Amino acid sequence: MAIQWKIKPFEALTVNELYDLLKLRSEIFVVEQNCVYLDLDGKDKIALHLFGEFEGNIVAHARLFKAGISFDNASIGRVVVDVNYRDRKWGHNLMREAIAGVQLHFNESKITIGAQLYLKKFYESHGFVQVSEMYLEDDIPHIDMKRE
Repeated sequence: MAIQWKIKPFEALTVNELYDLLKLRSEIFVVEQNCVYLDLDGKDKIALHLFGEFEGNIVAHARLFKAGISFDNASIGRVVVDVNYRDRKWGHNLMREAIAGVQLHFNESKITIGAQLYLKKFYESHGFVQVSEMYLEDDIPHIDMKRE
């Protein structure tokens, strides 16, 4: 069985989908990364939510934003894959789907992200280049990266 990708605005998410997305993000961004900062930043309601389902479970998620919300360009954020499925390289599939989603839904080719520093090579493999110095966000080293 293959992963099934869906893109929905916040209002179209079912209660169960929203719960599962937030649970996945909490498992990774709070528990795994030991980051006791609020994940809910007010942007979920204005994002397009890309998520991958496998065998009835949401195993991957990213938020897509039009230009002017997080950065001057369109952006992708909260990129996450369930730890139990990372060996399948679905993070790469997620990024390809996210880039395609930004192009399709926002008609944008320029994308800026705030990337965790340790994932720099991962994002470079998807055409992103570093455009800022390292900075701390929630005590985690980040860099801004852009794809043109």
